[in-house]
Amino acid sequence: MATFDITDAEFEEKVLKSQTPVLIDFWAPWCSPCKLAEPVLEELSDEYRDKVNIMKLNVDDNQLTAPKFGVMSIPTTILFKAGQEIGRQIGFAGKNAYDELIKKGVS
Repeated sequence: MATFDITDAEFEEKVLKSQTPVLIDFWAPWCSPCKLAEPVLEELSDEYRDKVNIMKLNVDDNQLTAPKFGVMSIPTTILFKAGQEIGRQIGFAGKNAYDELIKKGVS
């Protein structure tokens, strides 16, 4: 299972209303740390395939959602469970940091 892109218009339905925890990566194509995060998130998507959905929102193309959640820098990765934020990682910190964040939602 791979990560997939969502838009501002899809955010409420696919993230906030999801019955499964969702890890959302706020990113942009020009962001070097975002590029480092991409293969790590793909790998984690495979590892947690049935437990968490990993999605990406391009902040350049979708400029409404990030400010609503106080995203000031990218990459910012937020874990949502039952429509509520339960964890956040600002910047790229490696697989272990994302893994720990995901574990908050699947425990």
